[in-house]
Amino acid sequence: MRVNRNVWIFCFFLNICLLISPVFVQAFDLRLGTGPPGSFSYFSGRVLCRMMNNQLADLSCRQVAAADGHDAYNLTNLQGGSLDLVLVDSRSLFDAINKTGKFAFLDIDYSNLRGLAPVYETPVVMVVRNDAGIQSLTDLQGKRINAGTPGSIQYQEMNRIMNAKEWTRDDFSLVGDLSPSQSNDDTKAFCFGTMQAMIYIGIHPDFSLRRLLKTCNGTLLNMDDNDIESLVHADPALWRIELPVDLYPTQTEKVVTFGTRSLLIASEDLDSETVYRIMDLLDKNGKYLKTAHRSLSLFSQEIARESALGLPLHSGAARYIAER
Repeated sequence: MRVNRNVWIFCFFLNICLLISPVFVQAFDLRLGTGPPGSFSYFSGRVLCRMMNNQLADLSCRQVAAADGHDAYNLTNLQGGSLDLVLVDSRSLFDAINKTGKFAFLDIDYSNLRGLAPVYETPVVMVVRNDAGIQSLTDLQGKRINAGTPGSIQYQEMNRIMNAKEWTRDDFSLVGDLSPSQSNDDTKAFCFGTMQAMIYIGIHPDFSLRRLLKTCNGTLLNMDDNDIESLVHADPALWRIELPVDLYPTQTEKVVTFGTRSLLIASEDLDSETVYRIMDLLDKNGKYLKTAHRSLSLFSQEIARESALGLPLHSGAARYIAER
């Protein structure tokens, strides 16, 4: 009798503890794939995970950084279930879905991927010298330009612009193939006046670009051009991007250009309610994201809807947008 009574008392108090203790609620782990440490993708993933961990009590976001070639690595791991969310560039996502580019010979079905929202943009800007007499894209003809190292992103984007304008190398007095990664050969040539124009790809505002514009007599070229507009309309992975006047001290007017977007995507297996709450978190924390970095202010329901690239929106994201 005494033993049974003690057991009953122990069970009674154990039930009371279970009812009043909050620690028995286990957090749902989310694995977010990003680029390598030092990349803006890595920084953005850290901001997103911190926001989820601070504001969604039953979610635990863990960032998983990939090495170089991270888009293919992350998309494949998302497709296979090793990751729950991924930050991916729109160019890589488009190629993966359509089996083009570096995904042309990769026999993997990415049909289970779903879109959530855009996070930031990566503009392609044309930097020109103020003393070169370049006021528009048409003025580039006959000038000295750096096309970038063959195979590099700079090289690909310069070729994209030249193809859109139906230009060849013969339309310029000099076309260099200088790399930005080898002791900044391209910026040195620009500062010395050897090159009068060059492609710069990065996240804005960019400290290195600000220094280049200030110390080397440079400015950003407005590419508000019919041929560039046609290029953007013909390529689902590209968007028109406007850089505001106050982005750099040397800029006196807004700059129209183009570029890609970094998109937050998930597997269709991620439950709808979790995605809905993540969308709500992004929507309500615009000020926090912009404080973390000015470029992290892209989210809106309209932009999220148009950024899918033919990829279906996740059911949780579609429901959130439909209700707003």
